[in-house]
Amino acid sequence: MEIWINPACSKCRSALTLLDAEGADYTVRRYLEDVPGEDEIRDVLGRLGLEPWDITRTQEPVAKELGLKEWPRDESSRERWITALAEHPRLIQRPIITADDGTAVVGRTEEAVRDALSR
Repeated sequence: MEIWINPACSKCRSALTLLDAEGADYTVRRYLEDVPGEDEIRDVLGRLGLEPWDITRTQEPVAKELGLKEWPRDESSRERWITALAEHPRLIQRPIITADDGTAVVGRTEEAVRDALSR
């Protein structure tokens, strides 16, 4: 199991606390320092069953600079979104937990983290 975190994020810290309390075996990826490439983002999106706009933090200043709220959310724009996430990792929703069964969850709630633990 791997968890993508920003140490400054309270949701990430809460997820780590829960994983530790449950004795989970996981690795931490500080994705702002160890930035995922476009292929990794595509892989995680597939594991999540989501589209790039579903995991984009549209309230971030860089999102506003890019005008992401106005970008189309369709198949023809998908790669543009993935490129933006790879170039501006701060836009990626967090934490993302990749489960042992090949799936992933956005672990913003205790229920989502527990879901990842059960896989």
